[in-house]
Amino acid sequence: MHAHPDDESLSTGGLLAAWAAGGRPVCVVTCTRGERGEVIALPGTTSEGRAGLEGDGPALGAYRETELAAALTALGDGPDGIEHAFLDRLSGPDGERHPGYEDSGMAWVAPGVAGPAPDSPPTAFARVALDEPAGRLAVLLRERRPAVVATYEPGGGYGHPDHVRTHAVTVRALELAADPAWRPGGTGRAGEPWAGAELWQAVAPASVVRAARATLAGLPDARALAAAHGLTFPDPDEDLPPFAVEDLDVAEVVRVDVRPVLDRVVGALRAHATQVQHATALPRPDGEVAGWYALSNGVLAPILATETYRVSAPGGRRARSPWR
Repeated sequence: MHAHPDDESLSTGGLLAAWAAGGRPVCVVTCTRGERGEVIALPGTTSEGRAGLEGDGPALGAYRETELAAALTALGDGPDGIEHAFLDRLSGPDGERHPGYEDSGMAWVAPGVAGPAPDSPPTAFARVALDEPAGRLAVLLRERRPAVVATYEPGGGYGHPDHVRTHAVTVRALELAADPAWRPGGTGRAGEPWAGAELWQAVAPASVVRAARATLAGLPDARALAAAHGLTFPDPDEDLPPFAVEDLDVAEVVRVDVRPVLDRVVGALRAHATQVQHATALPRPDGEVAGWYALSNGVLAPILATETYRVSAPGGRRARSPWR
């Protein structure tokens, strides 16, 4: 469950690619089309010459849909490996479609940390009443009956208001799907409660993030790239974004090895060329650094060799994941 096109690759690309490679059914749900995103338009990429999309919400959203399709094809090693749906195109509990959830926008408030945009529109996804999108997702959960639902931790990874809202919508949808008293319209499996899904929240040990940042800043190729393109490195000692967790309980996490599917993940990041630049895989990972990329803030970030997920079961029950 993700807020915008590109988040599926940035936050959970290793998980999606690994499960698709293993033949498991995978469905990505995206809440908005990222209409308010900045456009990098880097020469030599598929976004070259597309700077004019920035500020044109409908046009940028439509273009980012094509980037998302290409990224999912890369992650799934083909167009049929990963299913996709936009949340507002799913039927709600009453069978109705929504006219469209809009990107809420964001502002950089600290290095690598986002906050609300000062001009967020009243129709923004972050302002939609919680049970409206949660009900749509709950219907899908009852229909598909997944074993795992993955999204961000409560801070939305790095603070973007749409990410924070996506976490809240996902948690509420799991509650609704499991509640026998919640009865959406329609017939069939959508009317049968489903409480069998674990919630996987994308996190990382803070110590690993700091070490990876330090390693990245010492790599000669990364330093040369940064010098050539005016990029910077994150400070390993600065305050970390919400996804980086201190004292992470290893008994509550699942780790996914990104290295076997690294080429798929980097291919997906490159597909999102309006949002992601310089996505690179190291021929041989250096510790936890498998590669790097930068967003529109021009800060090189490490691609971690391992994705980490905090696992919980609905209702606070102890998770007993079959995927460990």
